[in-house]
Amino acid sequence: MIQEQLIEIRRQLHQIPEIGLEEEKTQKRLLEIILLIDKEFIEYKTWRTGIMVFVHGKNPQKTIGWRADIDGLPIAEEVLSDFQSEHEGYMHACGHDFHMTIGLGLLEQMSVEQPENNYLFLFQPAEENEAGGMLMYEAGAFDTWLPDEFYGLHVNPELPVGHITTKIGTLFAATCEVQITLTGKGGHAAFPHASNDMIVAGMSLVQQAQTIVSRNVDPVEGAVVTFGTFHAGSATNVIAGEATISGTIRTLTEAMNQLTQIRIREIGEGIAKSFNCEVVVSLDQKGYVPVINDPQTTEKFISFMKQEPDVVFEEAEVAMTGEDFGYLLSKVPGTMFWLGVDSPYGLHSAKFEPKEAAIPFAVEHISHFLKFLDK
Repeated sequence: MIQEQLIEIRRQLHQIPEIGLEEEKTQKRLLEIILLIDKEFIEYKTWRTGIMVFVHGKNPQKTIGWRADIDGLPIAEEVLSDFQSEHEGYMHACGHDFHMTIGLGLLEQMSVEQPENNYLFLFQPAEENEAGGMLMYEAGAFDTWLPDEFYGLHVNPELPVGHITTKIGTLFAATCEVQITLTGKGGHAAFPHASNDMIVAGMSLVQQAQTIVSRNVDPVEGAVVTFGTFHAGSATNVIAGEATISGTIRTLTEAMNQLTQIRIREIGEGIAKSFNCEVVVSLDQKGYVPVINDPQTTEKFISFMKQEPDVVFEEAEVAMTGEDFGYLLSKVPGTMFWLGVDSPYGLHSAKFEPKEAAIPFAVEHISHFLKFLDK
């Protein structure tokens, strides 16, 4: 595919963002493009809204995997363009339209002639909400197509186009979603002694949870506990009898994630006793374990990119970003890396606007790496 074709594909995909396991239009468009790559050594199969494309090698010694996630986010786009989201309230605000387009470009490049080894191209659903990689693995979707080594990227708005970064070991954090419901006794604002105010109880819980990081976590290791929603009350003169709070945990190790979860439960139990109310704490980690890059595959990738013309390679810092590719990397050795897209607004922003020049750049240089692995 030439640069103009890649850009057009990205814009088409950008217009039809869908949340995890509902990517039906996205899957249909991807399949239309994949079927144009008509080679006898290529076959594909689907799993729910996901797609796996297998390129059979002439003399396979291994299977090399490439993963691209395909889901969008429930964010109303604020970027004005000729290819805005057609799905109101949804947007590709995390660059998965870039990921898909790059994956299609790499598939085409690796299909120009039959490679020696096998290649699996995974177009994976539900990265953002359901850990689609874990779901596919646990459902046995890969079967004999499971790669021996797996690679994938994530766009980075803070890096210029032409920059690639990664590191050996932990790159992204483990995550856990937190949902808390506090139930007490509502009443009239003029009679607080006859009620049990869940706004006050919820505020206390949020404040106490901040001590987990400051007093339970090794400062060298680090963790994040953030609450993003707090809903309670219905009127200025009504004491709230219920409050719901939601947030996220981010840690660099699985052990610290478990410790943080335990402390949130214990704080919830303490709030229940202190305020004479009921507290229900729900913790959902799913498959969002840390992204840990395998030393062998990552060293190979770093050495190659350092020598690749026009690529600026830098070693990455650990990020508290969550990524469900970590689950697949816990089963198959591999590497994830950042690709610079130079956006003035960050990931998950309604104004996220990555530079499209990163797409042909990525296809060119990553295809060089995939062909290098075939030798």
